Amino acid sequence: MRRATTAVRLAAMTAAAALVLAACGGSDGGDGDGEGGSSEPLKLGYILPETGDLQYLGPPQVQATNYAVSEINKAGGVLGNDIPDVVAGDEANDPAIASQSADRVLGEDVDAIIGAAASGMSLAIIDKITGAGVVQCSGSNTAPTFTDYDDDGFYFRTAPSDAMQGPVLADVVVGDGHSKVAVVARADDYGKGLAKATAESLESVGANVLMNETYDPKATNFDALIQKVSGANPDAVVVIAFEEGKQILSGLLESGMVPPKVGLYGADGLRSTDLANLVSSNNPGALGGMKGTAPASADNKEFTKQLKAFAPKLTELQFAPQVFDCVNVIALAAEKAGSTDPGDFAEEMVNVTKDGEECNSYADCKKLLDDDTDIDYQGASGPLDFTDVGEPGKASIEIYGYDKNGKLMTIDTVESSPADDS
Repeated sequence: MRRATTAVRLAAMTAAAALVLAACGGSDGGDGDGEGGSSEPLKLGYILPETGDLQYLGPPQVQATNYAVSEINKAGGVLGNDIPDVVAGDEANDPAIASQSADRVLGEDVDAIIGAAASGMSLAIIDKITGAGVVQCSGSNTAPTFTDYDDDGFYFRTAPSDAMQGPVLADVVVGDGHSKVAVVARADDYGKGLAKATAESLESVGANVLMNETYDPKATNFDALIQKVSGANPDAVVVIAFEEGKQILSGLLESGMVPPKVGLYGADGLRSTDLANLVSSNNPGALGGMKGTAPASADNKEFTKQLKAFAPKLTELQFAPQVFDCVNVIALAAEKAGSTDPGDFAEEMVNVTKDGEECNSYADCKKLLDDDTDIDYQGASGPLDFTDVGEPGKASIEIYGYDKNGKLMTIDTVESSPADDS
């Protein structure tokens, strides 16, 4: 599926040798299917933001994981066995904590790990997980870095690469009539990757990118950045940020860059029902008119209804459909492989998402597999059509905005594909 294992990968696997036997879960043979696989229960873990500045992304992803497991078990489980309780781990937007969580979750004999949520946190643990021969699937990693990452065929994502989100964001900015754009982004793989994709797309459609500036996301003061943006005199500003973006947006508003005089735009890292209140608690309507893009989360009304019935206290839904799809693809791949050994079902992760008979639930897809029918799982987040490197070949991108009262709303959902349609 991907590049052959390199010397670096071999070194990583050697370093992880103490974990391999445990982490490979069913790969010890168990109740074999006669072909070297395992029909032991599929064991899952997650490493998601339970604390830290991305904590708001944790509940929808955790609940989507648990909901998927519940639906799978209602349909008879995987290879006749229920999936046990998912092993929990916190990424905390801290590489050290994410790494400790990975060690602990791997030590629980898991076959696959959901997460991390942040691209930077996945980069902190991907070698540890895939080097141990365990499947990793993220529903929210969007950094282009992962497309060509040497993961030996064990890393997958249901969130689209920012190479597909950037052109949509650029079209929104230019479509609103802006031509002089400042782009500011956090200095990590997520920020740099999306900023590059957006800036290149802006230029390709005729806009003038006045600046493409990265900043330290751990900074406590962004006055110098805001002054630089103001000095560039843009008619639109794109802010690619996480929680620290509230300070940047607040500073931009205070400096007079207020919609619609100056267009303000964000991406998935800023999409939040609480953003307007966080930016201006006394006047959330000040953010009215801001727009942004994100992998579509609210377009599937039936899934949204079912997830809220499962987890009534859930308020955020961002990336919930994509995480739900991660769990289902893993389970269906194990069913198709006839094995819960990660080394076996990793080979089927791409196959169950394309070139077969369409089905949109685990139960329906499993029935087809039971009849030896190839399947094309249609996800809660939309058609996945994984490419050979284990990521969506097309994407549904939501265009969101904030109304005059600062309330988050979905404006539109558009389809996006890689420029080369690969």
